[in-house]
Amino acid sequence: MTSTSRTWSVTAGAALLLASCGGGEGDSSGSDAVSGAVAIDGSSTVFPIAEAVAEEFQIAYPDTRITVGVSGTGGGFERFCGGETDISNASRPIDEGEVAACAAAGVEFIEVPVAWDGLSVIVNPANDFVECLTVQDLRRVWQPGSSVRTWRDVRPSWPAEPIRLYGAGTDSGTFDYFTEAINGEVGASRPDYQASEDDNILVQGVEGDRFALGYFGYAYYIENAERLKLVAVDGGSGCVAPSDETIADGTYAPLSRPLFMYVKRSALDRPAVREYVEFLLREAPVLIPTTGYHALSDAEYQAILDEIPEAAGTAG
Repeated sequence: MTSTSRTWSVTAGAALLLASCGGGEGDSSGSDAVSGAVAIDGSSTVFPIAEAVAEEFQIAYPDTRITVGVSGTGGGFERFCGGETDISNASRPIDEGEVAACAAAGVEFIEVPVAWDGLSVIVNPANDFVECLTVQDLRRVWQPGSSVRTWRDVRPSWPAEPIRLYGAGTDSGTFDYFTEAINGEVGASRPDYQASEDDNILVQGVEGDRFALGYFGYAYYIENAERLKLVAVDGGSGCVAPSDETIADGTYAPLSRPLFMYVKRSALDRPAVREYVEFLLREAPVLIPTTGYHALSDAEYQAILDEIPEAAGTAG
């Protein structure tokens, strides 16, 4: 899905949900009937959403136990396709290789879009010369084989100070999205930067390095705004900074993206898993904004929620 596609198509959502679903039975008849464990892993970007939902869900259903890990999108799909988890958080769509791995292991799934996010380009607060970078600037810095070593290599008027780079690790969906949006190919990146799937490490790195440049999810910038400086991005229509509004309306391009949860179809037979997914979709319009992300519309969540009974193979 590209940054120009701003809403989740109800028809497309239903098709994706049903494409990998078959029979089975489930039950979500109330809090007394819902118990058991739900295992979740994957994207650090989606982690705050999964964690927020888990906290509220376990208050409503105290006999459940939700565990949420942070292995990165790629690492999460490895565990998911290996049968270790019920739900995989992802900051990009599942790729062909991962679909094949799940199919080979007999793992059928449904794709659930949960929110919109923007990637943030950030520098140290002491940086007083960078306010906006073009996509071309970012490509020159981050492309494989880049010769950029100092800020002056980006623009002649900037100081001849070394750029120290911080960004997502290669197992992160953020890495995949950024490299495709900026360099035109998933995984295409210079290797000489401080990489981590843990966004908190990246925050600390940029905060402690006057001439740093980094990127990670917008929600993590919001959580740490007093420690970092946000850089606007010019995707061809002028400099635009990420915000709830620019991410929602698509003007923050090309660094806005959908976020997903992938749910194992057979796990929907267990009341705790099915109810967790339905709880997420019911409560998302309220919970998603508290995590710093942009919610889909109420109608979009409801359309996906309406498909869950058929996706789980039940009559509803």
